[in-house]
Amino acid sequence: MTSRLVSVAVDSADPVASARWWARALGWRVVASEPDEVEIAPAEAREPTLVFLAVAEPKTVKNRIHPDLASQSARDQRETVDRLVAAGATPVDIGQREVPWVVLADPFGNELCVLEPRDRYRDAGALAAVVVDALDPSELAGFWAAATGWTVGFEADGITSLHHPRDRPPDLDFVRVGEPKRTKDRLHLDLVAPGGDVGAEVQRLVGLGAVPADVGQGDVPWAVLADPEGNELCVLPSRDV
Repeated sequence: MTSRLVSVAVDSADPVASARWWARALGWRVVASEPDEVEIAPAEAREPTLVFLAVAEPKTVKNRIHPDLASQSARDQRETVDRLVAAGATPVDIGQREVPWVVLADPFGNELCVLEPRDRYRDAGALAAVVVDALDPSELAGFWAAATGWTVGFEADGITSLHHPRDRPPDLDFVRVGEPKRTKDRLHLDLVAPGGDVGAEVQRLVGLGAVPADVGQGDVPWAVLADPEGNELCVLPSRDV
């Protein structure tokens, strides 16, 4: 059995404000709220959700994981960009050059893309994909496919896209970049261990190439690992942790 990809966790100096902004951006709702942790989800209860976690450290470098938002038409793309900018997002240049999507940063500095219309994402919801920077997209996607049971749905030069077992977005896209990971990720993926057995799942993931990681988590019921390119991930005993 494989782990279940349940959420994308986002570091934030103000989880409540971050969650509210993203809930409006995506048309999602807050499903759990504590001062230091807020979760939002789409109305149809589709995973992964977004969980915003309180951290003291500021953002200093480009995130290696970011969300892609879908659009249904060229007009919808323009209106989505305008709406997000009016809500506090800003255009950013991360070296994307001439591309059909628009790169923004949310009010807290986290990069996101508003995609041009794509058949894959028509009527699929606001969140099209979660994008992970990778030195070797195919190799890293192989680890995550084995970890989660997601399958390769698309592969081209510099990108490998994993699709949910039910073949519905959001996808998990691995995109080639030249820069290696240097600091703790401000976004990471959360997995739930099969049967809640964290220890057994940690052993399995380590066998696939993960390594234990210490991010100051202390004595907690979940485990923190890093994937083969150093991206942190958490293995949870249940969805409620």
